[in-house]
Amino acid sequence: MPERGFYHLTRTPMETALPKLLGRVLAAKARAVVRIGAPERVEPLSTALWLSSEPDWLPHGHAGTGNADRQPIWLTTAAENPNAATHLFLVDGAEAGEVEGFARVFDLFDGGDETAVAAARRRWATAKAAGDTLTYWQQTDRGWEKKAG
Repeated sequence: MPERGFYHLTRTPMETALPKLLGRVLAAKARAVVRIGAPERVEPLSTALWLSSEPDWLPHGHAGTGNADRQPIWLTTAAENPNAATHLFLVDGAEAGEVEGFARVFDLFDGGDETAVAAARRRWATAKAAGDTLTYWQQTDRGWEKKAG
């Protein structure tokens, strides 16, 4: 089972936090799948990755661009891993589904959205009941801080 981290966004929007976390994955010479909860969010998140200034280069693709096997970051709404990624990011309420083959799962949720927080709590409870190794991270003015779960 992969380590599963819950990332509580309290200071920046998804479009700012996600690129920084993905940059760390690429710096470690790893690949990522970003599973998105709603199809209409694929293009806006893709644009946010292209326009990111920190880091300033996040090569990625999605079904509309193709060549999944060549992409270090793959954006999708499906439960797939077409680029042989080791890191799975769940955004906009996406469910983890099968996580075999991933070393880490990042579940990012908007702390300013009570519906998103309640859904994240349900996902946490389900993962805990399944025996997953869980960590909880919250944004602070100094960056991500690990909190007691």
